[in-house]
Amino acid sequence: MRIVTLNVNGIRSAERKGLAHWLTRGTPWDVVCLQEIKAASDDVPTPLRAPRRAHAAFFPAQQKGYAGVALYSRAKPRVVHGFGAAEFDREGRYLEADFGELVVISLYLPSGSSGPHRQASKFRFLDAFLPHLASLRRRRREIVLCGDWNIAHRPIDLRNWRSNQKNSGFLPEEREWLTRVFDELGFVDVFRRVDPRPEQYTWWSNRGQAWAKNVGWRIDYQIATPGIAAKARAAAIYKAKRFSDHAPLVIDYDYELRGAG
Repeated sequence: MRIVTLNVNGIRSAERKGLAHWLTRGTPWDVVCLQEIKAASDDVPTPLRAPRRAHAAFFPAQQKGYAGVALYSRAKPRVVHGFGAAEFDREGRYLEADFGELVVISLYLPSGSSGPHRQASKFRFLDAFLPHLASLRRRRREIVLCGDWNIAHRPIDLRNWRSNQKNSGFLPEEREWLTRVFDELGFVDVFRRVDPRPEQYTWWSNRGQAWAKNVGWRIDYQIATPGIAAKARAAAIYKAKRFSDHAPLVIDYDYELRGAG
């Protein structure tokens, strides 16, 4: 089973940059999770409405041109839109695909970088989402949460960590919250389980030649329950082509995906 996750920073923009061609004729996949689609379902470009005739689900934000998530899958799931927090469900941040024994979630955490009001929203999300993560663990099923978490966990996960300790995305409170997800709730950072190397990033600023110099952040994750995490066999950050300011994170699991039945 191959799962791909990508923050597209606008699905229409990503389509113009070749995303549909890559998903249709490039890498094979079983599940694709997209974030920040910035489009209502009717505005999704035709080639990205169901690439490879996949089952497709979209959860756009109520505000036009903002946030929103999507999920494609080869097998047919039961789909849940939102996690029950009205403020964030209006923003289209959580889309759950239930395949029976396995649940895959496309997730987009708020960014706090545009100002104190957005950082406050991010902290409200963290407070609301941690109990939901705990409830997911109590289901006693395998779960993979894919998406843009907007938090770099450790110094290895961004180039300039010393100068970013007071910036959103690497604040001590955010990092401690993510540590709780791993250490208290028992979820696993799948990429780091497979690839412990430094300088592995998934997002680069558009400023200062960050992409060319690989001055990036690893803020896109596949975070999973231990059983399915242990089945991860390979992980890659796809950088041959650029579809947005994020790169696709691709992880292969020794697992056969089946539909919900």
